[in-house]
Amino acid sequence: MTTPTPTASHSPPHSPLHSVEAWSGKNRGDENFPVGSLLIRRDLRRHVHAYYAFARNADDIADSPTLPPAEKIARLDRMEAVLLGHAPTGSDSATRLRASLAATGVTPRHATDLLIAFRQDALKQRYASWGELYEYCRFSAMPVGRYLLDLHNETSATHPGSDALCTSLQVLNHIQDCAADLRDMDRCYLPLDRLARHGVGIEALRAAQTSPGLRAVLDSLLDECAALNDVATSLAPRCRARGMRLEAATIVGLARRLTARLRHGDPLAVRVKLRRGDFAGALLGSLRHMRARRA
Repeated sequence: MTTPTPTASHSPPHSPLHSVEAWSGKNRGDENFPVGSLLIRRDLRRHVHAYYAFARNADDIADSPTLPPAEKIARLDRMEAVLLGHAPTGSDSATRLRASLAATGVTPRHATDLLIAFRQDALKQRYASWGELYEYCRFSAMPVGRYLLDLHNETSATHPGSDALCTSLQVLNHIQDCAADLRDMDRCYLPLDRLARHGVGIEALRAAQTSPGLRAVLDSLLDECAALNDVATSLAPRCRARGMRLEAATIVGLARRLTARLRHGDPLAVRVKLRRGDFAGALLGSLRHMRARRA
């Protein structure tokens, strides 16, 4: 995956001469899952990278520690205007993605839906329930899978598995980063009703290690992820493109591995993450599963 070059632009967001993109400080080490890997068809990888660069830059705006909310919204609006051809300049990644979408015929909705979530991130800091968090994932996560599926001309039969997988990945990331999100952005994605049910408040995320109550909250969210991972197993068999089948099966394997690792790790004490061996293991597992299905 590519990491956008920091721009640190503080120019007026509507200026046609300056980019609105702003680096949040994240880097390659903050990512869990491969985007545009070698499993994706070679001629499509540049389009995947264009989509990812757009998403990464928009996310960086939403997560910027220095930009005020109003400027974040203005910058995200500018990205959408450039993407849709309503503004000529102001976002290099939006310009690149607009050309990519024109070449592939993929709808821009998978990008504009992401911007809905990033605008929400600029303004919203708490989530009342699992249902509210799931609705956020409908815009922050599900469009990524649907973009890849549309790019490969897959059918709508793949959507339920893809939506489940992308939501699981998003929630797993929220669990990984729960302490940092609160510390750095005063943002908490853990549902408030679940915290209350187990007798803990948001301040529990500021501790050096996970309390029993917070552990119960995290385990309940991991139960949700495990159920989503089960639904996601339907994705790979319904993909017609071999590369997408392998990519989907591998990422489902990675999601399962990260879910298990977070069961036993403490995200307050250390960032629980996948290791290099997990990627090879998940790929080999997907290859074995596909061979078994053919036998």
